[in-house]
Amino acid sequence: MKKDPALTSTPTIQVIERMFTLIDVLASREEAISLKEISQKTGLHPSTAHRILNDLASGRFVDRPEAGSYRLGIRLLELGNLVKGRLNVRDAALTPMRELHKLIQQPVNLSMRQGDEIVYIERAYSERSGMQVVRAIGGRAPLHLTSVGKLFLAADDPLRVRSYAARTGLSGQTRNSITQLQVLERELTRVKQSGFARDNEELELGVRCIAAGIYDDQGKLLAGLSISAPADRLDESWLPKLQETAKAISSTLGYPSAP
Repeated sequence: MKKDPALTSTPTIQVIERMFTLIDVLASREEAISLKEISQKTGLHPSTAHRILNDLASGRFVDRPEAGSYRLGIRLLELGNLVKGRLNVRDAALTPMRELHKLIQQPVNLSMRQGDEIVYIERAYSERSGMQVVRAIGGRAPLHLTSVGKLFLAADDPLRVRSYAARTGLSGQTRNSITQLQVLERELTRVKQSGFARDNEELELGVRCIAAGIYDDQGKLLAGLSISAPADRLDESWLPKLQETAKAISSTLGYPSAP
């Protein structure tokens, strides 16, 4: 049997292109499609299509309802819902964020949790804030070193917090970073009691943050809204304004009485 050369010599970018082609073919039909038909529609050698489809099936991007047939998998639905949620919260938050920024003249950040990190998905800021913006949109940071990350950890049960600590080792980035589990647990208790969280130069020296949660229509913590400022200029009077803004965004997302 002649071996398909694509199995050993296909460049990575070509494999990715073929993967997208296969997904497009599967998306064109509601029912499962046989490997033979997939090969005919894509022009791919059956062994090449089979190999890539099996890799996609391992990641749940493709399902195999029966031997030799394929359809789109549940993982694509999960990712689609994740993207939808992010787009919705960003749309709801953008105008209130800009209004809050105009009021305080400091960066306002919108972040969501992804695994053991937060991801910055939107920011309202200007050069007049006098602070260099280090974490760009799409940037990531450990949960325990950020104000928004602490909101998410505070929403977890104690066992999950301990599991997070074991996985990450609670590594620090500044002399103020919380690197001990007992200290983190005390901090999270304060977050639960107060309804907001702080970053006291724990991620970056010279920068402090305060954060309030954004909740969806089911009362689940969906994102966090934070204000970043030079450490000596963070104004406590901003906190009620931040909480009011987070509450307004939560209301837009269907949560009637945000904390």
